[in-house]
Amino acid sequence: MDIVKISQTYVQKMINNTPGMKILLLDDNTTLYISAITTQSNLLSKEVFLIDKIENTSREKMKHLKCICFLRPSAKSVQLMIDELRNPCYGSYYLYFSNILSKSQIERMAEADQQEVVREIQEFYEDFCAVNSNFYSLNLQDYQIFGDSLNTWNSDTFKRTVEGLRAVLLALKKRPMIRYEKNSELGKRLAGEINYQIQQETQLFDFRRYDTPPILLILDRKNDPVTPLLNQWTYQAMVHEIIGINNGRVDLSRISDIKPDLKEIVLSADQDIFFKNNMYLNFGDLGVNIKNYVNEFQNRHHNSVNIESISDMKKFVEEYPEFKRLSGNVSKHVTLVSELSRIVSRDSLLEVSELEQNLACVNNSNDLKDLQNLIKRSNITEDSKIKLVLLYTLRYGSQNNNEVRSLIELLKQNGVSEEKTEIVDQLKRYVELDKRQNEESTASTIFDKGKNVFKGLKGVENVYTQHTSKVSDIIQSLLKGKLKDQFYPYVEGSIRERPQDIIIFIIGGATYGEARDIAKLNEEIPNVRIILGGTSIHNTSSFLSFVKNATLVK
Repeated sequence: MDIVKISQTYVQKMINNTPGMKILLLDDNTTLYISAITTQSNLLSKEVFLIDKIENTSREKMKHLKCICFLRPSAKSVQLMIDELRNPCYGSYYLYFSNILSKSQIERMAEADQQEVVREIQEFYEDFCAVNSNFYSLNLQDYQIFGDSLNTWNSDTFKRTVEGLRAVLLALKKRPMIRYEKNSELGKRLAGEINYQIQQETQLFDFRRYDTPPILLILDRKNDPVTPLLNQWTYQAMVHEIIGINNGRVDLSRISDIKPDLKEIVLSADQDIFFKNNMYLNFGDLGVNIKNYVNEFQNRHHNSVNIESISDMKKFVEEYPEFKRLSGNVSKHVTLVSELSRIVSRDSLLEVSELEQNLACVNNSNDLKDLQNLIKRSNITEDSKIKLVLLYTLRYGSQNNNEVRSLIELLKQNGVSEEKTEIVDQLKRYVELDKRQNEESTASTIFDKGKNVFKGLKGVENVYTQHTSKVSDIIQSLLKGKLKDQFYPYVEGSIRERPQDIIIFIIGGATYGEARDIAKLNEEIPNVRIILGGTSIHNTSSFLSFVKNATLVK
């Protein structure tokens, strides 16, 4: 169940089915899907000499070329394809769509093909972004999920989510049993509609039956608001939290002395072996691995420059261009890790994270005092202060005599605007903190325990990373047969055997930290394959924007 390999297979089939020189025509959605799993140079090696957008109406006519079209079957893209067929720029067309076409869409395109240039039309179910081998996203970060309340779907987003999740199941060739969180009206409706779609499309979902059917588990972000609020200390998750990853790309142009070729870098486990081997490592071990790589180079080239810190490594890479030439991607990672280290130090993130972990994992009588002290400090960012107050609110906000209001006032006294502090009440409303009654949904079960200490290079101090994501705990309960039907009901039927294949979907977005937890479970538990996905991929910034937009509904 490698979602990246499945997506790459679709692309290979498209390209290999069309020998000779060709152009690849994409739309806005499929451009993101393709760029996440392959490179322009790889496509060029398969005789794709030009990639263009179907939205570009000023394309040159080249009748000697074949054209591969990979489009999402949206009303807009299908209409653009119809316009293209009425006045074709190329000699022949091979049409591939990322989801199910309606009969009327096929008929309209056939009617437009008066010059009979279409050679093939197929559905390839890649209507999602394959991020890691076990992680996918529907890329719906710009969509409003909610309708007229926090318990109803926006109709357009619901349709798009159903189509995307259906495509994931078709790509994986799975006809699953479906479970959802009982306290999520959004999850219940999505689960019911996916079940209906499977029954309607019996031929498409006519896959090999297994003794133990796969499970589709639909979760709701509101039941774990903690994970996207925490600082992250494993490589991929940390990059997204501190700098941001946009469709596999990281913007480093803000670094003052950055070299032109490093202003935007690509993080791809498929294309970068160093990243693949280190993406789930904690920051300390990552630094050790880079240092070992540099030491190997020094030994081979009899170089004795003393390297102890991340800044030493960055200086070494800049002063020895030969290392950059021979090390390939590693010098890129030295630059990135150096920037992460700089921000961690500047913003006192290790200290902030330690209190975050205490708030997330243990009831500590010193939490309030420590939080008040950090809010008063000028070297702690406003964003960090707000995050800490949010975590305090999630842990203690439903208890009598909590200090949420006094903490909000303290934020204001220390320069945080009233508009920014509104996020505290917005988060309470989103997670329905005041309404949670049953044991599975109380604030106490939002937080889970576990402990892990990491070590490493000088300049990266020890810090506790105790919190494990709720999705990890849910999956472990599921595999042990302890996930209660009364809180995670089936749409139809039930099974008692341990499932071998589990597909997770989080309404409201997943995180790279959760993807790392799932990758760890895949590694540790034999004969089980788990993949994670969501409507989008969050860091703290995007999650709080999501919460703010969510509470704009009535």
